[in-house]
Amino acid sequence: MTNVPPTPSGLRGAVDLSSLVERAQRPAQNAPGTPPAGAGQPVAPSAPGSDSDQGTPTVPSLVLDVTDQTFQDIVELSTVVPVIVDIWAEWCGPCKQLSPVLEQLTAEYDGRVVLAKVDADTNPQLVQAFQAQSIPTVAAVIGGRPLGLFVGALPEAQVRDVFEQVVAAAEQNGVTGRVRVDGQSAVEGGAEPQGDAEPEPLPPHHQAAYDAIERGDYAAAVQEYKTAIAQDPNDQMAVAGLAQVSLLDRLAGRSADEVRSAAAAGPQDVVAQLAVADLDISGGHVEDAFGRLLDLVPTVFGAEREALRLRLVEYFELVGGDDPRVVAARRRLASALY
Repeated sequence: MTNVPPTPSGLRGAVDLSSLVERAQRPAQNAPGTPPAGAGQPVAPSAPGSDSDQGTPTVPSLVLDVTDQTFQDIVELSTVVPVIVDIWAEWCGPCKQLSPVLEQLTAEYDGRVVLAKVDADTNPQLVQAFQAQSIPTVAAVIGGRPLGLFVGALPEAQVRDVFEQVVAAAEQNGVTGRVRVDGQSAVEGGAEPQGDAEPEPLPPHHQAAYDAIERGDYAAAVQEYKTAIAQDPNDQMAVAGLAQVSLLDRLAGRSADEVRSAAAAGPQDVVAQLAVADLDISGGHVEDAFGRLLDLVPTVFGAEREALRLRLVEYFELVGGDDPRVVAARRRLASALY
């Protein structure tokens, strides 16, 4: 598959995925030809003219779970209709906010768009192919060709605009077909939205935080996540959300050139190094961010050392506790502190 062009660098609600990209380089654990656990339903569009609805291809659903092994079917399907690709993970809070929006809009297009959901944890080849360094990552495949769209949980109005642009691009490339769901009519308006149940609502403080992020009020989102954590210290979704939005809040309005110049001028200036580490982590330079702060920890004490420790703990939450870089950094931090 041709790689998707890099997606925008905005980090709204995005979770770092570098560890999953690395996993793609490791030997496969499954026997040859054996799909991983949780593989989604196969996509088997009928050949044109093969069903009774004037050659309309048939799919199991307008929302399809696909894997490294089954994605070729999606590539073929994209010659009939544009396919939106949602790269997500079960543990990703922003993914849970975005997915219902993608599914709702897919249903509204009534067979003219299909949504392919890719679990980032179990499909490292697709993570790498789409250059998904953060999740959720949303792309499209039109006529067999991938197209990068956006990263993070955007407001519904912006996602709707993206769908319109994808359909317009598909039309320009002659991809103007329609699919029908197996067992449903393909007549205009005949396809029902997929899934009988309404998406489970977010907890109140999570929803308030998401609403604040949509407004660009990151400080308010920080407070909502802090309140959620105070009420339930085991709320890992809130802990992850707090780490993400705190980073966004600190980066807002900062000039990258000024931040890097200040860091270069003050290699022992903790405030300047914390600021440039934020830029490193937001750009996916995880080892640079870790190394920069870990080098400083043994040289300072008191409040400055605690500030470095807390920032590193926040980064560990962003990257993921099972990431080998986090494991190594935790060991080094513990050695420096104790």
